[in-house]
Amino acid sequence: MTTATDPARPVVAVLYREALPPRLTEIEELADVRLTTADGLAAALDGADVLYQWHSFSPALQQNWDAAATLQWVHVSAAGVSQLMFDELVVSDIVYTNSRGVLSRAIAEFALGFVLDMAKDTQASFRLQQQHRWQHRTSRKIQGQSALVVGTGSIGREIARLFTAVGMHVSGAGRSGRPGDDDFHRIYSSDDLVDIVGGFDYVVLAAPLTADTRGLVGAHVLAAMAPTARLINVGRGELVDTDALTKALAWGSIAGAALDVVHPEPLPDRHPLWSMNNVIITPHMSGDTENYLDDLSRLFVDNLRRFCTSEPLDNVVDKTLGFVSST
Repeated sequence: MTTATDPARPVVAVLYREALPPRLTEIEELADVRLTTADGLAAALDGADVLYQWHSFSPALQQNWDAAATLQWVHVSAAGVSQLMFDELVVSDIVYTNSRGVLSRAIAEFALGFVLDMAKDTQASFRLQQQHRWQHRTSRKIQGQSALVVGTGSIGREIARLFTAVGMHVSGAGRSGRPGDDDFHRIYSSDDLVDIVGGFDYVVLAAPLTADTRGLVGAHVLAAMAPTARLINVGRGELVDTDALTKALAWGSIAGAALDVVHPEPLPDRHPLWSMNNVIITPHMSGDTENYLDDLSRLFVDNLRRFCTSEPLDNVVDKTLGFVSST
């Protein structure tokens, strides 16, 4: 940790919880670094130019906002940052960046894994294996199946590319509809989900959590899905009305669900979703591959080099939207 401040170098406050971020030596080569946990953030922010929020979802910046007078840039080691936005930050001149894109391919692979898992019914095979039963069954092909990817950002596009590569027909749903582009056959408006979900075998949620997307998939959307369709959520748990989903699965309104995120997290021990045979639950891990922490830190180091040379930063968040706008 650097203690003396060189006026030619930016001062970077690094907010962590337990483990320090990788590539700390590279950060110290570029800046004067102040390592801090949440309880020491006010002191670390005094005169700091940059906050590297390695403790991704800590509310400490808002709680210590009065000490952030000199901040020029905040970087968060996560893609979804809507829960970190607060009024003072939104209206400030602080540039806010996130880790969009770093985990997109891994999350897309996880979503494809969910599709394969459900189409080949590997969960039932595992249950039969545990019972030492040799029971022949048939499974479904995914070639020719249709998927609607809700969220057409970095994660949604990676999902579309992988699904297309295995022969699926992929459309998207985003803030506005348009005929299509290189990744999606067509992009619908998310406002029209009730009218369009019935035509898809898989509905995949990869949208950021915003005021507009919270509760996006509720009882009406679930009722409009085909009874043979599956819901996959690799976005945020609060995109879905959990009670409505539980009822839809119990009543057979939809065939199944694969959930890497839920609301609330963690799911309560006695929640009925745990014991449903048509549900797969994983603990918010779709992007967490080997070395992913190093990948996240590399993005910050690359952006810090840009900051030091007054170049435009990557992944600048539109603070009024809560995500990096494609425009």
